[in-house]
Amino acid sequence: MRSSVRQPPRVLVLRALGLGDLLTAVPALRALRRAHPDHALVLAAPGRLAEAAGATGLVDRLLPTGDGPGRPVPPRLDWSGPPPEVAVDLHGNGPLSHRLLSALAPGRLLAYAHSAIPGVPGPPWREDEHERARWCRLLAWYGLPADPDDLRIPVPRRRSPAPGALVIHPGADAPARRWPPERYAAVARALHTAGHRVVITAGAGEGPLARRVATLAGLPARSALLGGAADVPFADLAALVAQARAVLAGDTGLAHLASALGTPSVTLFGPVAPRLWGPPPLPLHRVLWHPDPGDPPRPGDAHGGHPDARLLRITTAEVLGAVADLLAAGRDIAAPVAP
Repeated sequence: MRSSVRQPPRVLVLRALGLGDLLTAVPALRALRRAHPDHALVLAAPGRLAEAAGATGLVDRLLPTGDGPGRPVPPRLDWSGPPPEVAVDLHGNGPLSHRLLSALAPGRLLAYAHSAIPGVPGPPWREDEHERARWCRLLAWYGLPADPDDLRIPVPRRRSPAPGALVIHPGADAPARRWPPERYAAVARALHTAGHRVVITAGAGEGPLARRVATLAGLPARSALLGGAADVPFADLAALVAQARAVLAGDTGLAHLASALGTPSVTLFGPVAPRLWGPPPLPLHRVLWHPDPGDPPRPGDAHGGHPDARLLRITTAEVLGAVADLLAAGRDIAAPVAP
């Protein structure tokens, strides 16, 4: 016998990317939730992000997509039931992502304009725009107010596996955004010698890198928080970051998690400018970047196979100085905790 319970209308959001990409979309997701309080919000994203998506408090269900190299537009979506009432392209500027959503015959498609898809209205795409602002501008064009600074997520209630630690994350999706492990180790060694508890974190497949940094730094074996073949469980990672004294990372997901949880952070930039992917301009965040004079906002290849030259110009002394600056300021510099 079929259930007579009427299912709520659905909003489908496509953002089949990584953790940092999910977190930079939080302001847009919050605006969509506010505009459609009686709809179920479905996020099309890699299955490994299910826990993180739920932790935002904004996503009702995750529709798993693939997570291949380069994170291309998925070839298809396993959508069932009636078409979504609203489909939102937060994946890119099309045309592949536009066509993927259009094939579901949504009642309304919110996307950037693209010459190859003349039937989709929308604002023009801008290359020189912060990622959070980009998606908020898209929604505002369609009449949905969105605040790019509304990026906080709820702080987890569980206890951190290392309360009060200084968290160092040496990994990144591409070598272009990985500061050398020897330099991370030198920073970790100095902080450990100064009496701080230091934890090295690793994403999926980054265990050897984290162990190398911990070994070079002379840290205890328990100082590396590893996830093995998969990522560290998001609940553990979020608790660790939320209760850390500070986070040091490159331009990657953990840096965005620190911003989302209001944890002091030092972020190292190379091929892409902080004004496109950096944390909000608050006292609890420090960014280090050394571009050439006249560099555009994307002077290097974010997916390149070698550390970017601008990243390599950052010294261990600079990083230690930035961390010391944050620790001297204390947690009183942190932004208010999200409800």
